[in-house]
Amino acid sequence: MIDFTKQMKEEYTILCPDIFPTHMALFESIFRMNGYKFEVVRDEGKAVIDTGLKYLHNDMCYPAICSCGQLLYALESGRYDVNKTALIFFQTGGGCRASNYIFLLRKALKEMDLGFVPVISVSFSGLEKYSGFKITLKMLKAGFSSLVYGDMLLLLKNQTAPYEINKGDTEKTVNKWIGELSAQFSRGKGSSKKSIRKNLADMAADFHNIPREKKDLVKVGIVGEIYVKYSSFANRGLEKFLASQGCEYMIPGVTGFLQYCAANVETDHCYYGGSFLKLKIGALAEKILAKYEEYIIKTLKPYPEFVAPSPFEKVKEFADTIIDRGVKMGEGWLLPGEIAELIEKGYPNVICAQPFGCLPNHIVGKGTIRKLRELYPDANIFPVDYDAGASAVNQENRIKLMLSIARDNKSARAGHAETDGRTERGETTDNATAEAAATVFENNDNEDNL
Repeated sequence: MIDFTKQMKEEYTILCPDIFPTHMALFESIFRMNGYKFEVVRDEGKAVIDTGLKYLHNDMCYPAICSCGQLLYALESGRYDVNKTALIFFQTGGGCRASNYIFLLRKALKEMDLGFVPVISVSFSGLEKYSGFKITLKMLKAGFSSLVYGDMLLLLKNQTAPYEINKGDTEKTVNKWIGELSAQFSRGKGSSKKSIRKNLADMAADFHNIPREKKDLVKVGIVGEIYVKYSSFANRGLEKFLASQGCEYMIPGVTGFLQYCAANVETDHCYYGGSFLKLKIGALAEKILAKYEEYIIKTLKPYPEFVAPSPFEKVKEFADTIIDRGVKMGEGWLLPGEIAELIEKGYPNVICAQPFGCLPNHIVGKGTIRKLRELYPDANIFPVDYDAGASAVNQENRIKLMLSIARDNKSARAGHAETDGRTERGETTDNATAEAAATVFENNDNEDNL
C-alpha cells in the first residue's frame, strides 16, 4: 500500500469514479471544501470499457470493469500528471467482490508501470489508514446532507422531466441546485437541520413551478445492484431510454441503501454476536439516516404530484414478508423490499438492473420474483443483465418487451373497470396478458446472457 501523505494532500489530484451522477458533484465540493483536489471522472464509452477489460480479468464483475476502467482510462488519457495523481474508491466491505476493487486497481497500476500511484480506500470497515487523508466529522455531516439532497434531486427530476412542457426545464433546475448546494458547501454551510429543511422546501417549490402537462404514462421502478442502478454509464442510459419510451420512472434513493447497510449490523449481531459498540454505531447511523429520509417525506406532503418514498421501516416490513434478513450479500433483502415498496407506491413495472454473473443479485433478485408475483399478481418484474460484451440493443429490446406487457396490462385494467358490471353477471375477463408476463419471465431464466 502506498501512503497518501500530508504533502500529497497539498499537491495531488484525487480521481474518483462517477458512481452516483446526481450525488457525486456534491461530494466533489465537500472534499474541495476540506482542502483536497478532488475530481470525479466522467469518461464513458467503449474506450473506457476496453481499458477496464485490458487490465482486469474479463470474468470480473461488470461494475469493476466500468468504475476501474474510468480511473485507468483517465490516467492513460494524458490529462493528469501521474506523479501528482491519486485514486480513491468508496466501498461497503463485506463479501461482495467490490471488496477486491482496491487490489484490482493496484494490480492494474503495476501492470501499467504506475505502481507508485496511491489508491485510497474509503470503506465502512475502515481497513486502511493514511497519514494525509482523513474523513472528519464535518465532512461526514456534509456527506450525509449531500445524500439527502442528491436523493431529493433524483426523485424530483424523475417525476418532473416526463411531464415538462418546456423541454430542458427540469435539467436546468437540477443544475441550478447542484451549483447552489456546492456553493453552500464551499462556504461551510448547508449541513445544519435548518439549512436542509429550507433547501429541500425550496427545491420542491422550484420543481413544482415547472410547467407540466397531464399525461397518463407507464410507471416503471428501477432496482438492482447499486452501481448499475444509478450509473447511466453502466446501465447504458436506462433513464433516458425509458424517457424516450414515454415512461415515468422511480429509483429508490442512496439513503435507503445506507440504511440497509446499517440495519445489517443489527442482523450480524443478532445472528453471530460481536461487538456491542459496533451495534450501537449501526443503530445510530440508521437513526440519523431515517431522520434525513423523514425530511424528504415531510417536504413533499403539500405536493400531490410527487410520490414520496416510504420510511425505510416500511421497506423492512415488505422484505420480511418475502425473505429472511440474514440474506444480506450484495443488495440482499433490500432488492425484494424495494420492489414491493415500488409496487405499493404505484410503480407495478419494475426493472431489476444487475451485472451479469453477480451471484447475490441473481440469486436474490431473480429468486424472489416468484414470491413477489404471488403477493402482487399484477406486477410486471423484469431482470435485465448488463455486462461489457452485451449489446445495448439486446437490453433495450428486452425492456421494450416489458413495456409492451405493461401497456397491455394497463389497457386490460381499464377494460376491466368498464366491464365490471358484465363480469358480475357471469361474464369472464381476459387474463392473457398476465399469463404472457409469467411465461416471459419463466423463459428469461433460461437465457445465458440477458
